[in-house]
Amino acid sequence: MVKKTSSQDEALNSEENDSTEMENESDSDIENFDPSLLDEELVEGEKEEEELDPVAMLEKQLKETENELLEKKEAFLRYQAETENFKRRLTKEKNDYAQFANEKLIKALLPIYDNLDRALSVSNATVESLNEGVQMIFKQFTSFLEKEKVKPIPAMGEKFDPSKHEVLNHIPSEEHEEGTIIEEYAKGYFLNDRVILPAKVVIAKKPPESEEAPDTATDSENPPTIDTEV
Repeated sequence: MVKKTSSQDEALNSEENDSTEMENESDSDIENFDPSLLDEELVEGEKEEEELDPVAMLEKQLKETENELLEKKEAFLRYQAETENFKRRLTKEKNDYAQFANEKLIKALLPIYDNLDRALSVSNATVESLNEGVQMIFKQFTSFLEKEKVKPIPAMGEKFDPSKHEVLNHIPSEEHEEGTIIEEYAKGYFLNDRVILPAKVVIAKKPPESEEAPDTATDSENPPTIDTEV
Protein backbone atom coordinates (compact mmCIF):
# COMPACT_ATOMS: atom_id res chain seq x y z
CA MET A 1 0.00 0.00 0.00
CA VAL A 2 1.33 3.44 -0.96
CA LYS A 3 1.23 6.07 1.78
CA LYS A 4 0.13 9.61 0.98
CA THR A 5 2.64 12.24 1.76
CA SER A 6 1.83 15.45 3.53
CA SER A 7 2.41 17.43 0.33
CA GLN A 8 -0.17 15.35 -1.48
CA ASP A 9 -2.66 15.86 1.32
CA GLU A 10 -2.17 19.58 1.14
CA ALA A 11 -2.74 19.58 -2.61
CA LEU A 12 -5.93 17.58 -2.23
CA ASN A 13 -7.15 19.85 0.51
CA SER A 14 -6.38 22.90 -1.64
CA GLU A 15 -8.34 21.48 -4.58
CA GLU A 16 -11.27 20.68 -2.34
CA ASN A 17 -11.23 24.20 -0.93
CA ASP A 18 -11.12 25.73 -4.41
CA SER A 19 -14.02 23.56 -5.52
CA THR A 20 -16.00 24.51 -2.44
CA GLU A 21 -15.33 28.22 -3.02
CA MET A 22 -16.46 27.96 -6.63
CA GLU A 23 -19.65 26.20 -5.60
CA ASN A 24 -20.29 28.85 -2.99
CA GLU A 25 -19.73 31.63 -5.53
CA SER A 26 -22.06 29.93 -8.01
CA ASP A 27 -24.75 29.56 -5.36
CA SER A 28 -24.29 33.20 -4.40
CA ASP A 29 -24.62 34.32 -8.03
CA ILE A 30 -27.85 32.35 -8.42
CA GLU A 31 -29.28 33.79 -5.22
CA ASN A 32 -28.37 37.36 -6.22
CA PHE A 33 -29.61 37.05 -9.84
CA ASP A 34 -32.04 39.81 -10.89
CA PRO A 35 -34.51 38.74 -13.67
CA SER A 36 -35.13 42.39 -14.66
CA LEU A 37 -31.56 42.59 -15.85
CA LEU A 38 -32.33 39.84 -18.30
CA ASP A 39 -35.43 41.68 -19.51
CA GLU A 40 -33.46 44.88 -20.01
CA GLU A 41 -30.87 42.97 -21.98
CA LEU A 42 -33.61 41.44 -24.15
CA VAL A 43 -35.22 44.84 -24.74
CA GLU A 44 -31.90 46.38 -25.62
CA GLY A 45 -31.29 43.50 -27.95
CA GLU A 46 -34.66 44.03 -29.63
CA LYS A 47 -33.96 47.76 -29.96
CA GLU A 48 -30.64 47.01 -31.56
CA GLU A 49 -32.35 44.64 -33.96
CA GLU A 50 -34.98 47.30 -34.84
CA GLU A 51 -32.32 49.92 -35.35
CA LEU A 52 -30.54 47.58 -37.58
CA ASP A 53 -33.74 46.78 -39.57
CA PRO A 54 -34.63 49.82 -41.80
CA VAL A 55 -37.84 48.16 -43.07
CA ALA A 56 -39.17 47.87 -39.54
CA MET A 57 -38.25 51.48 -38.87
CA LEU A 58 -40.11 52.66 -42.00
CA GLU A 59 -43.14 50.58 -41.08
CA LYS A 60 -43.13 52.09 -37.61
CA GLN A 61 -42.85 55.65 -38.99
CA LEU A 62 -45.63 54.93 -41.50
CA LYS A 63 -47.90 53.68 -38.74
CA GLU A 64 -47.22 56.78 -36.65
CA THR A 65 -47.91 59.01 -39.66
CA GLU A 66 -51.19 57.21 -40.38
CA ASN A 67 -52.30 57.66 -36.77
CA GLU A 68 -51.39 61.34 -36.88
CA LEU A 69 -53.29 61.85 -40.14
CA LEU A 70 -56.30 60.07 -38.70
CA GLU A 71 -56.30 62.36 -35.66
CA LYS A 72 -56.03 65.44 -37.87
CA LYS A 73 -58.84 64.18 -40.10
CA GLU A 74 -61.11 63.70 -37.11
CA ALA A 75 -60.22 67.17 -35.82
CA PHE A 76 -60.98 68.67 -39.25
CA LEU A 77 -64.34 66.91 -39.45
CA ARG A 78 -65.25 68.23 -36.00
CA TYR A 79 -64.23 71.74 -37.02
CA GLN A 80 -66.23 71.47 -40.26
CA ALA A 81 -69.33 70.34 -38.35
CA GLU A 82 -68.96 73.20 -35.87
CA THR A 83 -68.59 75.67 -38.76
CA GLU A 84 -71.75 74.40 -40.46
CA ASN A 85 -73.68 74.66 -37.19
CA PHE A 86 -72.43 78.21 -36.70
CA LYS A 87 -73.47 79.18 -40.24
CA ARG A 88 -76.97 77.77 -39.74
CA ARG A 89 -77.32 79.56 -36.40
CA LEU A 90 -76.07 82.83 -37.91
CA THR A 91 -78.51 82.54 -40.84
CA LYS A 92 -81.41 81.94 -38.47
CA GLU A 93 -80.45 84.92 -36.30
CA LYS A 94 -80.14 87.10 -39.41
CA ASN A 95 -83.59 86.07 -40.65
CA ASP A 96 -85.10 86.66 -37.22
CA TYR A 97 -83.51 90.09 -37.06
CA ALA A 98 -84.83 91.01 -40.52
CA GLN A 99 -88.35 89.94 -39.54
CA PHE A 100 -88.44 91.67 -36.16
CA ALA A 101 -86.04 94.62 -36.65
CA ASN A 102 -88.94 97.09 -36.57
CA GLU A 103 -90.64 95.53 -33.56
CA LYS A 104 -89.74 98.40 -31.22
CA LEU A 105 -90.88 101.02 -33.75
CA ILE A 106 -94.18 99.27 -34.40
CA LYS A 107 -94.90 98.98 -30.68
CA ALA A 108 -94.40 102.74 -30.33
CA LEU A 109 -96.71 103.51 -33.28
CA LEU A 110 -99.58 101.24 -32.30
CA PRO A 111 -100.92 103.51 -29.48
CA ILE A 112 -101.05 106.42 -31.93
CA TYR A 113 -102.90 104.26 -34.42
CA ASP A 114 -105.37 103.19 -31.75
CA ASN A 115 -106.06 106.81 -30.77
CA LEU A 116 -106.68 107.74 -34.39
CA ASP A 117 -109.00 104.79 -34.81
CA ARG A 118 -110.97 105.78 -31.70
CA ALA A 119 -111.23 109.39 -32.89
CA LEU A 120 -112.63 108.32 -36.26
CA SER A 121 -115.05 105.81 -34.74
CA VAL A 122 -116.84 108.40 -32.57
CA SER A 123 -120.42 108.83 -33.76
CA ASN A 124 -121.99 112.28 -34.06
CA ALA A 125 -118.58 113.91 -33.59
CA THR A 126 -118.45 117.67 -34.04
CA VAL A 127 -115.81 119.53 -35.96
CA GLU A 128 -114.39 120.88 -32.72
CA SER A 129 -114.11 117.45 -31.09
CA LEU A 130 -112.47 116.03 -34.22
CA ASN A 131 -110.06 118.94 -34.28
CA GLU A 132 -109.16 118.36 -30.63
CA GLY A 133 -108.65 114.65 -31.27
CA VAL A 134 -106.44 115.29 -34.29
CA GLN A 135 -104.39 117.84 -32.33
CA MET A 136 -103.88 115.33 -29.54
CA ILE A 137 -102.77 112.63 -31.97
CA PHE A 138 -100.46 115.10 -33.73
CA LYS A 139 -98.77 115.98 -30.42
CA GLN A 140 -98.44 112.30 -29.58
CA PHE A 141 -96.87 111.57 -32.96
CA THR A 142 -94.54 114.58 -32.67
CA SER A 143 -93.38 113.31 -29.27
CA PHE A 144 -92.73 109.91 -30.82
CA LEU A 145 -90.59 111.44 -33.58
CA GLU A 146 -88.57 113.47 -31.09
CA LYS A 147 -87.96 110.37 -29.01
CA GLU A 148 -86.69 108.55 -32.10
CA LYS A 149 -84.36 111.52 -32.89
CA VAL A 150 -86.32 112.49 -36.01
CA LYS A 151 -86.19 116.24 -36.77
CA PRO A 152 -87.57 118.32 -39.66
CA ILE A 153 -85.10 119.87 -42.09
CA PRO A 154 -85.22 123.72 -42.14
CA ALA A 155 -86.28 124.94 -45.57
CA MET A 156 -88.23 128.23 -45.88
CA GLY A 157 -85.86 131.18 -46.29
CA GLU A 158 -82.79 128.92 -46.22
CA LYS A 159 -80.13 128.79 -48.87
CA PHE A 160 -80.57 125.81 -51.16
CA ASP A 161 -78.40 122.84 -50.09
CA PRO A 162 -78.45 119.85 -52.48
CA SER A 163 -77.57 117.52 -49.61
CA LYS A 164 -80.81 118.41 -47.80
CA HIS A 165 -83.17 119.85 -50.40
CA GLU A 166 -84.69 118.63 -53.63
CA VAL A 167 -85.58 121.33 -56.19
CA LEU A 168 -88.92 120.99 -57.91
CA ASN A 169 -89.05 124.38 -59.61
CA HIS A 170 -87.32 127.74 -60.09
CA ILE A 171 -89.35 130.94 -59.89
CA PRO A 172 -88.04 134.38 -60.89
CA SER A 173 -88.08 136.75 -57.93
CA GLU A 174 -86.79 140.26 -57.35
CA GLU A 175 -87.47 140.08 -53.61
CA HIS A 176 -85.23 137.07 -52.88
CA GLU A 177 -81.63 136.30 -53.50
CA GLU A 178 -80.97 133.69 -56.14
CA GLY A 179 -80.93 130.17 -54.66
CA THR A 180 -83.16 131.07 -51.70
CA ILE A 181 -85.98 128.66 -50.89
CA ILE A 182 -89.29 130.49 -51.28
CA GLU A 183 -91.73 127.57 -51.15
CA GLU A 184 -91.81 124.15 -49.49
CA TYR A 185 -93.92 121.44 -51.12
CA ALA A 186 -93.01 118.65 -48.66
CA LYS A 187 -91.02 118.58 -45.45
CA GLY A 188 -87.71 116.77 -45.16
CA TYR A 189 -86.41 114.95 -42.09
CA PHE A 190 -83.20 114.06 -40.26
CA LEU A 191 -82.66 110.84 -38.33
CA ASN A 192 -79.79 111.30 -35.87
CA ASP A 193 -78.55 114.22 -38.03
CA ARG A 194 -78.64 112.07 -41.16
CA VAL A 195 -80.96 113.00 -44.03
CA ILE A 196 -83.54 110.28 -44.53
CA LEU A 197 -85.95 112.37 -46.63
CA PRO A 198 -84.94 115.58 -48.45
CA ALA A 199 -87.28 118.56 -48.42
CA LYS A 200 -89.02 119.25 -51.73
CA VAL A 201 -88.67 122.97 -52.42
CA VAL A 202 -88.96 125.82 -54.91
CA ILE A 203 -86.08 128.27 -55.14
CA ALA A 204 -85.78 131.80 -56.45
CA LYS A 205 -83.86 132.83 -59.53
CA LYS A 206 -83.00 136.14 -61.07
CA PRO A 207 -85.76 137.57 -63.26
CA PRO A 208 -84.88 138.25 -66.88
CA GLU A 209 -83.62 141.75 -67.63
CA SER A 210 -86.37 144.01 -69.03
CA GLU A 211 -85.70 145.45 -72.51
CA GLU A 212 -87.59 148.26 -74.37
CA ALA A 213 -89.56 146.95 -77.29
CA PRO A 214 -88.02 148.25 -80.49
CA ASP A 215 -90.21 150.14 -83.09
CA THR A 216 -90.41 147.55 -85.78
CA ALA A 217 -93.09 149.34 -87.90
CA THR A 218 -92.09 149.69 -91.55
CA ASP A 219 -93.31 151.76 -94.41
CA SER A 220 -95.11 148.74 -95.80
CA GLU A 221 -97.11 148.46 -92.60
CA ASN A 222 -98.03 152.20 -92.71
CA PRO A 223 -98.32 153.10 -96.40
CA PRO A 224 -98.60 156.78 -97.33
CA THR A 225 -102.03 158.24 -98.13
CA ILE A 226 -102.62 158.98 -101.85
CA ASP A 227 -104.87 161.87 -102.80
CA THR A 228 -107.08 160.68 -105.66
CA GLU A 229 -109.00 163.89 -106.17
CA VAL A 230 -108.32 165.78 -109.42
